[in-house]
Amino acid sequence: MYKRYTLDNGLRIVTEYIPFVKSMSIGIWIEAGSKNETFENNGISHFIEHMMFKGTHNKSAKEIAETIDFIGGQINAFTSKECTCFYTKVLDNHYELAIDLLSDMIFNSKFHPEDIEKEKGVICEEINMYEDSPEDLAYDLLYQSIFKTNSLGLPILGSIETVNKINREKIFEYMKEYYVPNNTVISVVGNFNDEDLLEVIKSRFSNWEKSDLPINENRKPEYNFQHITKVKDIEQIHLLLGLKGISLDQDHRYPLIVLNNILGGSMSSRLFQNIREDKGLVYSIYSHASIYKEAGILSIYAGMNPEDLDRVGSLIYEELKDLKTKDLTESELNKSKEQIKGNYILSLESTSSRMNAIGKMELLLNTVYSPEEIIKKIDQVNINDIKEVIEEIINLDNIASITVGKTKDVFKSS
Repeated sequence: MYKRYTLDNGLRIVTEYIPFVKSMSIGIWIEAGSKNETFENNGISHFIEHMMFKGTHNKSAKEIAETIDFIGGQINAFTSKECTCFYTKVLDNHYELAIDLLSDMIFNSKFHPEDIEKEKGVICEEINMYEDSPEDLAYDLLYQSIFKTNSLGLPILGSIETVNKINREKIFEYMKEYYVPNNTVISVVGNFNDEDLLEVIKSRFSNWEKSDLPINENRKPEYNFQHITKVKDIEQIHLLLGLKGISLDQDHRYPLIVLNNILGGSMSSRLFQNIREDKGLVYSIYSHASIYKEAGILSIYAGMNPEDLDRVGSLIYEELKDLKTKDLTESELNKSKEQIKGNYILSLESTSSRMNAIGKMELLLNTVYSPEEIIKKIDQVNINDIKEVIEEIINLDNIASITVGKTKDVFKSS
């Protein structure tokens, strides 16, 4: 059972009590990601995430690591396009120490100038690593292309140029705007006493000063469909196609999830079975639905021998045409729904996964759906819902394409 609280300063807390486990997963979710950045400070959300582990006024970077290691716990963080999350997983008798550590990092990180300069080198190497990964590079190029006039297209890591411009002043300026309680959710899942947990959180976070400025005003992006190639000296050609998707505030996101699973979201999907299994043209091929507050993308990725680019691309287009012209069967629909429900239910076995799910829902949707509600939403998807989604997003004249590899040719459907 989920419980939701809001402190006087606007900080939201969501919890799920699970009495039969001995652990707790705790996450601090801040709605600050690359979507909140500009072309000048791109990468600053991810940079701040790194810097939080470099020492506070109370603990050195080594002491932060030792504090969690000595109790057999885990601490980490990630930055996405829409949020940054700092999280721990510990035995339930150590949760107060974990909350102390997270609050210390949020409120007391030093951001020492020398550490900032060192971390620039680390993150620039991370950017270079992504450049060496053609699949990751293709996704960055797709987003930069399809959302080229909107911050949703900015890469999470930033660029070497923008990262090197980050300084202490810019970090504090950004944190003053976004690292505020009314832009934050704390999610906790595991074995705990409600009253004790709430008192510990209040004692560490109730004095956090809220912001009266408007935060995260939504701006619907325009979609831009281009065909781009990036020449790299690698053995395979990597093809990534992008279509308009569904945003979080649209009712069709569950039908889209079911449709994506049928198209390329599993080993039994149409793309995998036809292009990999039947024809043996690729090792990896899949589709993915990315759903954000203001927009979404349905993407299709394939890696292949350069001489097979046109054939694989044409086969993908044929599958998309079949979606528009041939009805799905009830059997195909039901198999997809059962698979999605099974994967979802299995994910609930982990307190970390549950903490992630409720934290992200509360942060971006301002609500938390129970597993029963989500299963019901999946069960309610019908053939007509799928048809409406296909009509809305499968437009063969509006598909972006990215190719990465030994070719100067731009891939376009014939």
